[in-house]
Amino acid sequence: MSKRKERQEKAELFAKVRGAAQSPAEAEKFPAGHDGVPVTDDILATSEQLASLVTSTQTRELPRMKKFRFQLLHAWIVAHLSPSRVADVGGGKGLLAYLLQESGWQATVIDPISQDLPAKFKDLSTNRQTRIPNKVTVPRLVCPFELEMAGDFDLLVAMHAHGCNIQLIRAAAEFGQEAILLPCCVIGEPLAPPPGVHWIQALVDVAIQNGFTVKPFRLNFKGQNIGLYLRPNRDTPEV
Repeated sequence: MSKRKERQEKAELFAKVRGAAQSPAEAEKFPAGHDGVPVTDDILATSEQLASLVTSTQTRELPRMKKFRFQLLHAWIVAHLSPSRVADVGGGKGLLAYLLQESGWQATVIDPISQDLPAKFKDLSTNRQTRIPNKVTVPRLVCPFELEMAGDFDLLVAMHAHGCNIQLIRAAAEFGQEAILLPCCVIGEPLAPPPGVHWIQALVDVAIQNGFTVKPFRLNFKGQNIGLYLRPNRDTPEV
């Protein structure tokens, strides 16, 4: 199969999955292809919680990585948090879960589509391609995420997971857990941002309303690279 045909088939599969997740009302509210307003420094600067992410000229001049978002999020997690039981919601092929597993975490993918681990990945610490042995797997629940699943984990993670962000905030609040969100668009979500409010700011507001302290962070990859670390309001060390 040619790479072009493979990309086309993947795009068609994604469109089918996204369409199945949308109700007619959602489809009318958020037309296909709507990915939200770009997160500019001007938008960030107006937010009390996100203003710290406004980049300096020097940071803006750094080249953005293209394909390494899972490696970069893995590096952030292991640098700031202690190993625990983590649910990688919408985890796709499971590379993030695999990297966390290799770092001593108990990581489980929760995704309605079953996929095999990639054959290899770029190890950013060595700048080399690393092969994943054929027999290696990560625990996987092949189903949509449900709130009650959160009780089996200590940390909920969702990177560009459609329709899961509000549900993860509510689940983490219900079970007193931490969560990490790298939100994408509003497709499939149970609420829309108020007029004039960016989707990421809307998620910050929902998290605060549910009793979380929100620490935003930014990773060096192309696309929506702003993450939100949610910590329940209790006496825990600052990250």
